[in-house]
Amino acid sequence: MTVKADFTQEEWDLLREAPPGAGLVVLTAQRGGSFRETYAMGKAYAEARSQHGASQLLDEIVAAKPARDHTHHGSVDELKQHVLARVREAVALLAAKATTDEVDDYRRFVLAVSEKVAAAHREDGVDVSPAEQAAIEEISIALGGPPGT
Repeated sequence: MTVKADFTQEEWDLLREAPPGAGLVVLTAQRGGSFRETYAMGKAYAEARSQHGASQLLDEIVAAKPARDHTHHGSVDELKQHVLARVREAVALLAAKATTDEVDDYRRFVLAVSEKVAAAHREDGVDVSPAEQAAIEEISIALGGPPGT
């Protein structure tokens, strides 16, 4: 079982930054709904906390206030590329230090945050816009899965 104490502060910050960062990538994929989408991100954390016990590592991540990467970006694309790189780094870190189940739980959580943000605001008559779906697929790939998983 992997816990916070198994990571340096910098590593722990990386693990905490990736889920809200992924949500931010989806939030910026299409204009509109940012308040609802931000609220949905918080709701994803609350739901994960209510499922307490499945993974101590994930419990510790969602119990802490979500971390925000304060790197400044010149464009939405720069933000997206930076976040996707950080997501890949977080998964690689977990693959080196955590169990396969813990890595899978983390991947599912990051993807769940992304999907909740996308579904929080209907755009152009659909729950998830094509731009948001494309962002989710890029996040899925960064997490080490094929598109749409």
